[in-house]
Amino acid sequence: MINVLLVEDRKMSRDSMIGYMKGSDRYKLAAQTSNAGMAELLCMQNRIDLILMDVCTANNEDGIEATAAIKRHFPGVKVIIVTGMTTIDLLERAKAAGADSFWYKEIEGDELLDVMDRTMDGEHIYPDKTPHVQIGNMSSAEISGRELEVLRLMAEGSTDGAIAEKLCVSVAAVRYHVTQLLQKTGYENRVRLIADLINKDFIVPGL
Repeated sequence: MINVLLVEDRKMSRDSMIGYMKGSDRYKLAAQTSNAGMAELLCMQNRIDLILMDVCTANNEDGIEATAAIKRHFPGVKVIIVTGMTTIDLLERAKAAGADSFWYKEIEGDELLDVMDRTMDGEHIYPDKTPHVQIGNMSSAEISGRELEVLRLMAEGSTDGAIAEKLCVSVAAVRYHVTQLLQKTGYENRVRLIADLINKDFIVPGL
C-alpha cells in the first residue's frame, strides 16, 4: 500500500479525497493535517510515500512553501498540489518548489486517482494552462503580471502609496492600473472588484 499524507483545511474536500482513497486498493491514508506547516513533521513521524497538498491551509500556511521544504529533506516523497485556486502563477510556483504533479479540485475521484497513479509511476502531471475565471466583463487571462501584483496588495489592504513603494513605481502608475482594471471588469469600485476576486479564490490575501 502507498501511504498518503493529506494536507487540506476544508472538510468537504478532505472527506472527498479520503473517500476516493478508501475506494482504492492502492492507497492508505497514513496521516492528515489542515496545516501545511505540520506536513514536514508528519513526514518525520510517519512513512509517507505521497502527499496531497492544498495551497492555502490553516493558519495561512502556504502549501507550496511547505512542498519546497519537504522536497529538500524528503526528496523521495511525491507531492501533488491539489487546489481550487486559479491564480495564474501557481503552476510556476509549484514547479519551482519541486512538486511532482498539480491538479485542480474540480475533478472526479477517478481522475484524481489516475493522477496519483501516474505520479507514483514517475510521471509529472501538470495542466496545460490555468482555468480562466470570469471577473466581471473580463477573463482572468487578460490580467497582466503587474496588474496581479497590484491586486494582491490591494487585497491585503495596502494603500496606493504603499503599493507604489513596494512595487517601486509611482502612485500615478498604481492608480492607472486600478483604473484600467475597473474599466475592463466593469466594476464601479475597487472594493467590489477585490471582493469578487477573493470570493472566486483567484486571490487569497496574505498568500
